[in-house]
Amino acid sequence: MAQRIQAIAQTGLTYATSPYDLERYGELSAIAASMIAGPEPERVALAAELFAAGLGYATPRVDVRAAVFAENRLLLVREREDGCWTLPGGWAEVGQSAAESVEREVREESGYIVKAVKLLACWDRNKHPHPPIPFHAYKLVFRCQLLSGVASASTETTEVAFFAEDQIPALSATRTLPEQIRFVFQCLRNPEVPTTFD
Repeated sequence: MAQRIQAIAQTGLTYATSPYDLERYGELSAIAASMIAGPEPERVALAAELFAAGLGYATPRVDVRAAVFAENRLLLVREREDGCWTLPGGWAEVGQSAAESVEREVREESGYIVKAVKLLACWDRNKHPHPPIPFHAYKLVFRCQLLSGVASASTETTEVAFFAEDQIPALSATRTLPEQIRFVFQCLRNPEVPTTFD
């Protein structure tokens, strides 16, 4: 609900011309910030600052993730932020296609060079049991072909490794869920599985 209220407020602040409407949309944004942040005043201020950075018509963000396999093992990276593992990826960049963004993310987070070859899934993050975040996001998961490179951690990751399906470590639920890992292995076993979406 807070995401939706903030989206309405952001869009209203973009297009409203009446000072009264601007005041009302600003108040809605403050309410959304307090809903997301909880009772701690410093968290409310942080959420309000985060929301204030949003300009224009509010739309979902795009999170791109890569399913990269080598000898039936899946590439995962360990996030520096929470110490758990995830499919390599992150936010799509302006000026890059989703495929270009996922290829860049894999290179930056793992050291490997890949080529996006198939869109496996387009999931609405809110329809899956991820922990909540302030923004609505779509998650695009690409099957990527491993071309070259060597494993190397980054400013965002501490480890890079390939895992068999029965050896998946603790996942960063903010980014990747166990059922999403099961789905990409299903796609590995059956390449004809159609793209899935919410």
